[in-house]
Amino acid sequence: MAQMIKNGCKFCIVETTSEGIKQYRHIGVYYDIAVFTNLSPEHLEAHGGSFEKYKQTKAKMFAVLSSHKKIIADKKIEKIVIANKDSEYADYFLNFKADKKITFAINNKADYIANNIQETNTGVNFEVAKVIFKIGILGKFNVYNALPAIIVCRLVGVSDYLIAKGLLELQTIPGRMEKIDEKQNFTVIVDYAHEKESITNILQTANSMKKIGARVIILLGAEGGGRDKAKRPIMGELSGKMADYVIVSNVDPYEDDPKQILENIAVSSEKFGKIRDKNLFVIEDRRLGIRKALSLAKANDIVLITGKGAEQSIVIGGKRSSWDDRQIVREELKSFPPTR
Repeated sequence: MAQMIKNGCKFCIVETTSEGIKQYRHIGVYYDIAVFTNLSPEHLEAHGGSFEKYKQTKAKMFAVLSSHKKIIADKKIEKIVIANKDSEYADYFLNFKADKKITFAINNKADYIANNIQETNTGVNFEVAKVIFKIGILGKFNVYNALPAIIVCRLVGVSDYLIAKGLLELQTIPGRMEKIDEKQNFTVIVDYAHEKESITNILQTANSMKKIGARVIILLGAEGGGRDKAKRPIMGELSGKMADYVIVSNVDPYEDDPKQILENIAVSSEKFGKIRDKNLFVIEDRRLGIRKALSLAKANDIVLITGKGAEQSIVIGGKRSSWDDRQIVREELKSFPPTR
């Protein structure tokens, strides 16, 4: 942030996590706009296994928003809360004190509503108050990220023309719905999806964009190190229901038993129709798991490599090694025959 000031930046956008708040990493940062996008169970072990405590920790940023007055260029800076009205927790975050409260939604009444949403193979088109926007990133769910960005930009005086231009030019967020193209005849997407909501979103997106007769193949896993054990069977259920093929493989087991983590997912996937060695494969080695997922793909299929996104390492047995899903996928694709 100090470097941003030296470079003449006037605005700073900070993603503030519950872990960061718990560790007081936000102390000394006085926010002017607090944005609530969504809330789903994550990092619960770090919050005593309680979703309520997790929610309360998230809310600390909103609770202190109006406690610090700020004047810049002799002008009082408004304290503003922006919230996703489609979330069942929106009112909880909107209840905190602020000079102004703004809502956005796709399905419910709100100040900013996205209409006429159209998903394509290159992104998503939508309208807000008759202004057309397009984001060059796959997934209807990304509209929920675009809406608060539009609101914040308008609040600080950015024109709709420049907002639309910026969204259109955003073609890739590393490791987030990132397409890997090595001239293969099927689609490969690398994404950080690692819990219920994000796995649901990516599978819904894949199923909506696939052609008739095409299949969805997903590679997924879960972290060790005491992280969110409860999400594993949920992810297994979702993949079992929504994907045609499921490959369960390492993400970051840390010092935990990788086999146990994978089995927690695989057993749940079996309960929802998947059969081992037919359309369900448990492959501990992540490179081999990726290779299997790619080898199953035929023309027009969609392969989802989830769990790590653009992360640059993998931790197994307490040992951290260099890793990048995108690079591994490219290497494996290049090893396939040209007809693939």
